[in-house]
Amino acid sequence: MDDERYVPGMPVLDRQGPRTPVLPPSLQGLPPRSVPETRPTPLQAHYINLSVVVLFCGFIAISALELGAGFGSPLVKLCVLIGGPILIVTTADAGLRIWRSAWAWMPVNPGRGLFRLAWVVMTGVLIALAVAAIALVLVA
Repeated sequence: MDDERYVPGMPVLDRQGPRTPVLPPSLQGLPPRSVPETRPTPLQAHYINLSVVVLFCGFIAISALELGAGFGSPLVKLCVLIGGPILIVTTADAGLRIWRSAWAWMPVNPGRGLFRLAWVVMTGVLIALAVAAIALVLVA
């Protein structure tokens, strides 16, 4: 026994190979509902934490604007300066995940793959709009 945790008298457990999933009769013959993710995106481990930073920066900036501060306010500019680049990077990371998903779906269901490619296009448009909005606030 190679396991250092083994204690005499303990049952020996052998590794079992992966089972092939058995679908219930109601799902047999239907197209797949998902495709496996082949590898994580670069920011996957940090995505939630970075999104929380963007959420707080957005909350503070929008609250300041609602309370009468202008786009030229140092508080608004600081929030945009901190949250803006993080928003762009996390959105690009999400776009990469959607891109990989689109190409994973192409051999299985081309319609779903093309639909995800439309999401990638919209992600690019949203990144461009975010860059323009950040530039407008920082120049104000």
